[in-house]
Amino acid sequence: MKGFQILTFFILLKIPSAFTYPLSSTDHNLAQEYIKKLYSVDSDLLQGSKDSFTAGIKKMQEFYGLRVTGELDYSTLEIMKKPQCGFQDGLRYNIGNEKWKHTNLTYRIQNYTPKLTESYVVDAVRRALEAWSEITPLTFTRISDGEADLMISFQRGRHGDGSPFDGPGKFLAHAFAPGINLGGDTHFDADEDWSLDPEGKNVFLVAAHEFGHSLGLSHSKDIGALMYPIYAYLPENEFILPDDDVQGIQQLYGSSSNGKIRPHPVTPKTCDTSLTFDAACTMRGEKIYFKDRFAWRIHPQIHPSMVVISTQWPFLPTQLDASYENKKENINVFFKGTKYWIVRGYDLIDSPRSIYDFGFPRTVKKIDAAVQISKTGKTFFFVEDQCWSYIENAGKMEDGYPKLIEHVWPGVSTPINAAIQDEHMIYFFHQYMVFVYDYDNKEVTGIQYASSHVCK
Repeated sequence: MKGFQILTFFILLKIPSAFTYPLSSTDHNLAQEYIKKLYSVDSDLLQGSKDSFTAGIKKMQEFYGLRVTGELDYSTLEIMKKPQCGFQDGLRYNIGNEKWKHTNLTYRIQNYTPKLTESYVVDAVRRALEAWSEITPLTFTRISDGEADLMISFQRGRHGDGSPFDGPGKFLAHAFAPGINLGGDTHFDADEDWSLDPEGKNVFLVAAHEFGHSLGLSHSKDIGALMYPIYAYLPENEFILPDDDVQGIQQLYGSSSNGKIRPHPVTPKTCDTSLTFDAACTMRGEKIYFKDRFAWRIHPQIHPSMVVISTQWPFLPTQLDASYENKKENINVFFKGTKYWIVRGYDLIDSPRSIYDFGFPRTVKKIDAAVQISKTGKTFFFVEDQCWSYIENAGKMEDGYPKLIEHVWPGVSTPINAAIQDEHMIYFFHQYMVFVYDYDNKEVTGIQYASSHVCK
């Protein structure tokens, strides 16, 4: 039996579908447990000292880029309720003594989950380790007997390491930093919903994150990093180790000499004046802007936040083409390629449908942007230099369309990447620019940077 080392947890909590007022006693208890577990605040101090609780809240808010107030506001509570890893040292990479002294590491899978085939688990573990070995001098060899550097197993309840699992919906997995005994080991909660579906939990993604800890990395503040604390689904065939994780692991072990060079995703910078968007829409009082696998949520009463799309809508694809809100029906419609998804809040209303349901000709292969005009209830679709007007009430395209965008919306450059309405103004996003269009007077009144809509 190996001894105790630093370990990490994944916590799965329900994402709220709405902001609730006022905060309940359950929310306060949840927050106290969260701060105690992740920010090393003693439970006795939490009960007897508001200052201790406030200090823990401030640490958490600083890490996640929230307003540092020490108050348990709704943005803070929303983060607490998301699926996330519970490693306490969340403010920096764990760069120091906790790294392997040798680079030829061994691993052993001790048991499996009946929810997935053994062959899939074996392959998922191999690919998760390859994500790290591809860009470092590290190698990983699987053994079937004896003690490996990385012992991997599915456990439930109390399983001998002082950190019991407590069934589905809370702790997904935990891992131990490099070292002797338990060092490097990873345990998955056997009671979790391990699945290949977006709604379940993906062994490959969780393993890749946990192996980062097994190799010596702590958490990253980069929301796009694998080592960011919050679990986010991504189709396995789209996964490439993000640049932030590459930089972190190479500071520990150096770079690979295998000659493989490929680009690693970089998280968009919110206030970068060259920032562009794939799509934009309103949703129940919020404005939402989409880029790659990320979204910015701008709410009039909540601090702006950047999220990974899959943490809100796990069924949506990345790199959306267009989106709009139908306020009368209380739905949002999202487009990619020739498919579209109808969503109400955080729920998928129906499986992906064909854009030709709207009456587009088969020559149209994607929608560039869409926006519904509140005055008329009509939805405009933009494709290259043309636009269509869709009559929602009648469920058909308006006669006489398509028309050239320059004739219907004079002064707006094409192609249009995204569009959104705010009162009587329509904002058309073209590359890194936004054309502010006065719908009543049919004219462009100004040009802005796209980043100005999310950089607050």
